[in-house]
Order: sequence, then structure tokens, then C-alpha cells
Amino acid sequence: MQTSALAALDRSHLIHPVASFREHEELGPIILKSGQGAYLTDHQDKQLLDAFSGLWCVNTGYGQQSVIRAATEQMERLPYATGYFHFASEPAILLAKKLVDISPASLKHVYFTLGGSDAVDAAIRYITHYTNSIGKPGKKHFISLQRGYHGSSSVGAGLTALPNFHFNFNLPLPTQHYLPSPYPYRSDVQGDEAIIAASVQSLRDKVAELGADNVAAFFCEPIQGSGGVVVPPKGWLKAMQLACNELDILFVVDEVITGFGRTGPMFACLDEDVQPDLMTMAKGLTAGYAPMGAVMMSDRVYNAIADGAPMSTVVGHGQTYSAHPVSAAVALEVLRLYEEGGLLENGRRLEPVFAGGLRALLDHPLVGDARSRGLLGALELVADKNTKARFAPELKLHDRIFQVAYRHGLIFRAFGDNILGFAPALCYTEADFALMFARLRAILDEVLAQPEVRQAVR
Repeated sequence: MQTSALAALDRSHLIHPVASFREHEELGPIILKSGQGAYLTDHQDKQLLDAFSGLWCVNTGYGQQSVIRAATEQMERLPYATGYFHFASEPAILLAKKLVDISPASLKHVYFTLGGSDAVDAAIRYITHYTNSIGKPGKKHFISLQRGYHGSSSVGAGLTALPNFHFNFNLPLPTQHYLPSPYPYRSDVQGDEAIIAASVQSLRDKVAELGADNVAAFFCEPIQGSGGVVVPPKGWLKAMQLACNELDILFVVDEVITGFGRTGPMFACLDEDVQPDLMTMAKGLTAGYAPMGAVMMSDRVYNAIADGAPMSTVVGHGQTYSAHPVSAAVALEVLRLYEEGGLLENGRRLEPVFAGGLRALLDHPLVGDARSRGLLGALELVADKNTKARFAPELKLHDRIFQVAYRHGLIFRAFGDNILGFAPALCYTEADFALMFARLRAILDEVLAQPEVRQAVR
């Protein structure tokens, strides 16, 4: 179909996530046609270097034939199997065992979802069941971080601490609370140990304010993705886990973005021997080739739920497509590519190239901060490097950057507060990085040359 006809249909009928409906009607879609490796092609046959892995998820790159074969073979053999009524399929069983093998030792049980938002939603529901099962029905308050992102389900979006996910949705709920983000570039305290100590104290203070008998869990991302790729100091995640253990509240790690090699190891938790009570995941689990997420839980949580009611009473949580056999088959092959296919190793090998390329841009007049861990990173743009002053929202710098970036054939995330997020696929080569950073510098130069932007820089 002609691009113009598709665009018209899109404007009339397709609701896009996290978009202004009216603005999208005016702008229309960017229609993608194909992908191979780290590159995409749009409907105008323009080639684009994807520096964001789709939406933090296509960690393997596009066009992996072994993944396509795994999906095709499973669809031919058994395209669907319910998990209700004690039914199961081989791929789902094997995937659950594999995830237990590669995850932190505390996690022994897996519930499969369709993605990250419903993994968080499932975690909240299971935690609610857990607190009731252990005879502590008052423990219904949840704590997360400012700038945190935990999806957009009806309740999980309240743990998300981004204004657009609350506006006109009656969120956050009275039982949802936030701690300051461990944000080194804009922290009130300086130094890794001081930032860690401040976060631990904030958690203690919040629990004391709410009452320890009222707090169920603390949710956090090892690195805050949609909040601007905020990278806490090493040791922060472990310190928060130990504080939660001492305070007798569940520690829930959201690895939807950071999992599956994105920060170096299979999971960011493994870098610090962090042992969560629950952990959510999605995105890189199937590398975006099929919808799937998961919430993993410890024996402590699982056994309390299992023993919290008579054996004949079901745990009333489920979804039609939970443990979908095709998604599970895709995930098993994606995991094989990470390990046996060398993708994790390639990501670790090229981490210094990525980090070095970001840091090299600190000499640019627009760049105030460069930060990364593994192949997850960001540049923070500022109007004044000395004061770290942000650009005025009316300038719409992020829109300017996106438009120029597309012309230069580079895709990344331009956040509204002028943080540029990057999540290149683990299949990137040194040549891909060289092209990415050459284009990125040219983009920043072109944006800086715009009179309105040049005038705003101090």
C-alpha cells in the first residue's frame, strides 16, 4: 500500500502509545518497513541506524534467522497452549527453568506475562496476596523512586513517577510514595558513598513516616531508564536491598530495561550479588521478536501465597497468553544467542567504545553530562554547563533534535527534559559505533547552529 494511504489510515484509526492524540493526527506516522542487524529501513527506503534497540528491547538486532526459525517451528508444532487447568507446554517449562538458572539465587519461581507493564502489575497483585496471606493486611503501601518507570498498568503507572503517566489517570494512589532519585549529576550530595547513604536514609525515613507495618515493598530499577538513564553509583542497589531486608519490606527489582546483557551481565543484579524478593523482566527476554515478560519470586513469597489459603482455593491471577509457547520458544533461542552466540561477550567487549564515545562528546557546547553502564547510556544537554541550567521547555529542544537526527539517519530517545537516551543492540560492531558517534556529533552541531538554540546557550 502507498505510504500516504497507510499514513491516512494510521491517523484515523491507530492509537499510539505515549503520544498526544491530536499531535499525532497532525504529524502522522513514521512507517518502518524492514530491519537487519542494527539498521532499519522506513517506507521511503531511508536507512536508519537504530541506537535504541527499538524500545530498549531488540538486544539481538533485527533479522536473526535462528529466532525466526524457532518461532516458525513452534507455530507449526503447537501455536498455542493455555496455562490454565494445569496445562503446559515444553518451551514454557524449559524457559522457566532457564530463567531460574541465570537469575539471582533468591528467585525460584516464574510467572509469565505479555510484557513489562503487566509483569509489574502481576508483582503488585502477588505482593498484595502475600501480605494478606502472612496475616499483615495493613502492609499495602508501596515505595518507588522519583523519575522511576514501572509501566503503565492501572496501578503500576502510579509507581511510575513521571507526570504524563498520572495526568487525568487519578494517580498516584494514596498508597504510592516516592524517594529522591539517586541522580549523581543533579544530586544535593556529592560522592558515591554519600549518594548511597542518602538513599538508604530516605528509605528509612519514609518507612518510619508510614509505619513499618504498613509498607509492603520497595520497587526500583537498577538504572532508571525512561526517567533519563539515571545511573546510580555502584553499590547502591545492594545497599537498598540490605535496607529493605532490615526493614522487613519486600525488595522488588525492575529489570525490564536493564536485563539480558543491557548493562553487561545477564541481569544488573548479578553485578552486585543482589538478591531480590521479586524481579520483573521483559524486552530483551525475547529481544522484541514476540511479546513476553515475567515476574520471578523467591521461595519466601511463593510459599506464603501457596500456604495462604486451603489447597482447593485458586490464586486468582492469570492471562490468556501467559507462558505462550511461541514466545517461550523465541526466548529460549534469544537466550542461546546471548550466551552461546556471543552477544553478551560482544556487548561487554564494546562497552568501552560506547562509553568512550559518549564521554568524548562532553566537549560539545550542548553536553553537560555523559553517563553509561554496559550498552545503556545518556547525554544530558544543558544551557549552561557551570550551573547545569536546563533549556526552556518552550524551545522544544528534544523535538528539534529528533527531527535533525532522523534526517541524519540515527534513532535514539530524545526525552522532554533534553536527555538523550541510547541503548544500542548487543550486535553492534566498532564500525556501527563509529558511524553512530559521527552522526551524533553532526546532529548536535546542526542543532546548535539553529539561532534560537545558539542564543539559549550560556
